[in-house]
Amino acid sequence: MREQHLDTVIDAAVTSGAPFVIAGITDPDDTTYLHASGGDATAGTVIALYSGTKAFTATAALQCVEDGLIDLDAPARAYLPEIGELQVLTDLGEDGLVRTRPPVREITPRMLLLHTSGLAYDMFDKRYAILARERMRRPSATPLHDSLMTPLLHDPGERWTYGTSMDWMGLLIAAVRGKRLEDVFAERIYAPCGMTSTSFDVTPSMRARLATVHRRMRDGSIAPTSITPPDSPELDMGGQGLFTTVPDLLALLRVWLGDGSAPGGRVLKPETVHWAVQGAPEVTVTPLPSAIPALTREADFFPGERTSWAYSFLRNEDDVPGRRRAGSLTWAGLANVFYWIDRASGLAAVWATQLLPFFDPVASEGVESFERAVYGS
Repeated sequence: MREQHLDTVIDAAVTSGAPFVIAGITDPDDTTYLHASGGDATAGTVIALYSGTKAFTATAALQCVEDGLIDLDAPARAYLPEIGELQVLTDLGEDGLVRTRPPVREITPRMLLLHTSGLAYDMFDKRYAILARERMRRPSATPLHDSLMTPLLHDPGERWTYGTSMDWMGLLIAAVRGKRLEDVFAERIYAPCGMTSTSFDVTPSMRARLATVHRRMRDGSIAPTSITPPDSPELDMGGQGLFTTVPDLLALLRVWLGDGSAPGGRVLKPETVHWAVQGAPEVTVTPLPSAIPALTREADFFPGERTSWAYSFLRNEDDVPGRRRAGSLTWAGLANVFYWIDRASGLAAVWATQLLPFFDPVASEGVESFERAVYGS
């Protein structure tokens, strides 16, 4: 009866317009529920994870801290000199003319994990959107790298601003490990977790199962896009570049749901997990505005609720009635891939589709209905 109820809730999102939905639940040991609905979606369907990638990068960063390769409060440029070139934006004209000044303090790895570096995303900030349009007028052989060389919106450490911090953290991890981020993940996350379909590369096997990203059109209809990722990316973007399946994502959530262990060996130490799931003091998380409506709607995960930012997840500080418990961790990916980790209840879950814009009502309402059904049952 419980599975039938969950199936019905997931199917309802597809009936409401989602191109497909794949959802799953796990306890600390194994997946306890998995359902795919809509189109030809299956449990093995490969999805673009977008910002869900950040959970992998945070895990790898904390492994570097454990191994003594990263000091969270050292200047990030000590590991990655290029990040020391970033300046603070003081003025931006409509023509894209940029004026900057040096920051008053250094960006640190801790700031990258907490999104207090001053870096932003073009979809959430109008100034960054102007800069992105200017970059598009000047075709480049390195567009991903170019997208990271943006000015800071404020001095490092001043406040929470969601953006490319974790992409820079991915570059930092690759630098201190001396290898490609994909290879770091393969050795230290994919293998111990038993992941078989997660990568920055789209292998032939994964491409055969790759879901199409859809978009809600101006007339309200939903249509497939022509987004086609390359076999291998220009850069392994630690904030947005992974492709995966829902079962593989659930395997990572189990690491954080428990004490850092996985079937193939320990991923993080229990003491690391314990401090990393705590909200950082004096970091206030704000709603995400929309600067590019085709990519995202305004997004506020828990309106009116107390939240904080952990390493590196949104954390709710109180129980959400009928839903997750206090201390739960969550985040999402641009194409409406949502997950949460409720350590107090001993469960984690994923609700995923491939639909733009982010926080489209069929997705935001669909994942909330699914969560209420999980706890209601």
